Amino acid sequence: MSTTDQRWFHRRGDLTHGDWESVVDATTPGWEHTGIRVADLVEGDQLTLGERGVERIVVPLAGSFTVAHHHFPGEWETRLHGRPSVFDGPTDVLYLPTGTAAEVRGHGRVAIAEAPTRERRPWQYIPAADTPVELRGAGASSRQVHNFGTPQALDAAKLIVCEVITPAENWSSYPPHKHDEHVPGHESRLEEIYYFETAPARGATGGSADAAFGMFSTYSSPAGEIDINAMVRSGDIALVPYGYHGPAVAAPGYDLYYLNVMAGPDPEREWLISDDPAHAWVRESWNGQEFDSRLPYTDDTTGKEGRH
Repeated sequence: MSTTDQRWFHRRGDLTHGDWESVVDATTPGWEHTGIRVADLVEGDQLTLGERGVERIVVPLAGSFTVAHHHFPGEWETRLHGRPSVFDGPTDVLYLPTGTAAEVRGHGRVAIAEAPTRERRPWQYIPAADTPVELRGAGASSRQVHNFGTPQALDAAKLIVCEVITPAENWSSYPPHKHDEHVPGHESRLEEIYYFETAPARGATGGSADAAFGMFSTYSSPAGEIDINAMVRSGDIALVPYGYHGPAVAAPGYDLYYLNVMAGPDPEREWLISDDPAHAWVRESWNGQEFDSRLPYTDDTTGKEGRH
C-alpha cells in the first residue's frame, strides 16, 4: 500500500475501541460528518448505542440481530433477520433517528452507519424485499448496488448509505468520481466511508477468506491532496474526505463487497458526483455491452434477490 497520509486508510483492527472492532466518528482526526461501527457478536453479547446526536442505520453483515431502541414516544424491539453473508443479497435494516439509545443482541457481524444531526426523522424498518437493488454498469464494470439508505428509499436527515457487490475480475466505483464541491444541481459535498469485505468468488473451488483481496484507489482533486492505492481485505476501512475515488477492483478468484456511508454539510441530502474528465468517456463505452450474467447475487438458501 502507498498513501501520502495514513489517516485515510485503516487495516482491520486499527480502529478498535471497546467492544467494537472498528469505530470512526467525530473523534477521528479530520472527520466530521459520518461514522461507522463494526463488531462481531456471539449469543449473549450486547452492544450499547448511547443516546447521542447521531442518526443511525443498523446493517447486519452476517447473522441475525434484535435491536431494542428507546426514543420518543416509547420503546420498541425490532428483529433483523439478516443474511448468511454480505454476498447473499440484500438484508433488512433498521433506521434509528437522532436521540435514540439502543442495544443490539444476536449472533454474527453487524455495522452501524452514523451521521451527526439534530434533525429528527421517524424510525423505520426496511425489509430486504423492499430494498431497491440496482444493477449498475455493464461488462467488466457490472456491479450490484443495494440502495436501502439512499434519498429515494429512506427519509433520513443526513445519512446516505448503500452497499455494493463486485464479482471477481470486475471494476466498480468507476469511472473515478468526486463529491467535494457544492455545485447546485451538479455536485454535492459528502464525506464517504468505504468498509470492505472479500471472499472467494461464488462457485470458486479454491481460495480462502483470509487470502481474498481487492484493490482500491483514491487520488487528489482541487479540494485536497490524497493518495490511496491499497490491497483491501475484510474489515479494512478507507476514509474519503475529498478527492477522486475509484476504481474498486475485485481480484480474479475473489468477490469484493463494500458498504458506503456518506453525509455532508450541504443543505440538501443528495448524492451528486463529478467524474474525472479524463475517464468520464468510459460510461459511454458500456452502451451495447451485456451485463454480467453472474449478477444479481441472491441468498442461495431462499433464492430471494430483493429486487424492487
